[in-house]
This record gives sequence, structure tokens and C-alpha cells, in this order.
Amino acid sequence: MSNAVTASHIQREPELLGQTVVVIGGSAGIGLETARRARTEGAKVILAARNPERLKRAASEVDALSTAAFDASDPVAIERFFRDLPMIDHVMVTAGRPYYGRLADMDFAKIRDLIGEHLLQALYVARGAASKVRPGGALIFMGGTGGRRPAIGMSIAGAVTAALPILTANLALEIAPVRVNLIAAGFVDTPLSAELLGDQLEKRRNQLRTTLPIRRVVGPADVAALAVHIMTNTALTGATYDIDGGQQFVAA
Repeated sequence: MSNAVTASHIQREPELLGQTVVVIGGSAGIGLETARRARTEGAKVILAARNPERLKRAASEVDALSTAAFDASDPVAIERFFRDLPMIDHVMVTAGRPYYGRLADMDFAKIRDLIGEHLLQALYVARGAASKVRPGGALIFMGGTGGRRPAIGMSIAGAVTAALPILTANLALEIAPVRVNLIAAGFVDTPLSAELLGDQLEKRRNQLRTTLPIRRVVGPADVAALAVHIMTNTALTGATYDIDGGQQFVAA
């Protein structure tokens, strides 16, 4: 009898049961891990990403309801994607990558594209989500904490880091009752991090294990857990949620 009572207390209904989660940038890293977590919580998932082959593998793994391969910085593609969607409950956007570089070495054509990926993309997605996300559902963007500390080579990353929380708060008012929130991550151990750091990856991991207050490296599962919490807690909107293991507080 005691065992039966204990089991009944442990069991719970999945928090996203019957809901549909769209992940833009969902073929790898944080996006794919968020799709996995959403599936575990009972959601159906729709994945969008740039690389068709990687998208196909990810979709097979999470039994995606559907997929769409497109460049998330293309406003026409985003508009078409949302137009063809059924009504959904949540959107997570992880597409895009940071830009680091000194002023003297900047490729200004590339910078224009990257700023568009982070800021204009957010506007494109918000406009599409406004008519497709059910009231109380969440639109979640990804940002960072690293750009808050001025440093050589961080001009563009810092500008985008500063802009996204303000954009998020304003969009939360403008497209309500859809909720809009921002996840600001530090270093996350993803394939993108591996690509950016190359043979310096393990050195960076060891440095963070030593210096971060949490004494470990933040992984995609940590961010995915936060994303799903934001989806399920309907009191959260217009806010920025840091998840960097304390990286912004130490010389890491």
C-alpha cells in the first residue's frame, strides 16, 4: 500500500500534452534538445532548419509532425512558413550565430546579414507567430550574456546582446496574449561551439569547469529545460532569463 501511494505521488501528467511546439533551428544543439524535451513532455514538434539532411535526421529522432528547410534570415521564407502552419502553442528560435571580430577586420556585408539574423529575424518571427500561436502560448528567442562585458572584438555581439531584451519586452506588449521571452545563455557545449572553437574546445571546457560557480559546463539540456519551463509557466512574459552557470560574474 505504501509503495502504491508513493508511486501515485511520483507520477504526473506531461506538461505539454496535446500541445504543438515549433523549433526554428531545431536540427542540432539547443534547438534539437528542446524538441526532445518537448516530446518527453507530451508535445508534438515541428522542426525548421537550414540544412535539409540534418533536419531529416533530427525529425526522425523526435518523430516530428512536419519539417521545413529554409534560411531563417529570409523574411519571405519565414512568412511562407507561418502562413502554412496550423495553430500552434509555442515557438522556440535558436537559428543564427554570433559574430566576433575587431573593427579593422570586420566584413561589413557579413555584419549586415548577421544583425538581420538576430534582430530582423525576431521581428519576422514575431509577426508570423502573432496569428498562429494560441493565447497564452510562448515565443522564445535565444540571446547571450557574454556580450554584456565590453571587450575587443565584441562590438557586434555586444550590440545585439543589448538590443534583444528591449525588443523582447516590447514584443511581449505588442503581440499579447502571446508571451514573448528571451533566454540569455553563456557558453553552451553544442556543435556550434565546437565549430567556433576548433581545437581549443577542450581547453575552454576545462577553463569553465574550474572558474564557473557551478563547476561544470552548461549543456543544451540545461537550456532546453528552461525553455520548456517558460512554455508551461503562463505567468512569464517580456523577461530575459540568464543561463550561463555564473559565467558573467567571473573572469571566464
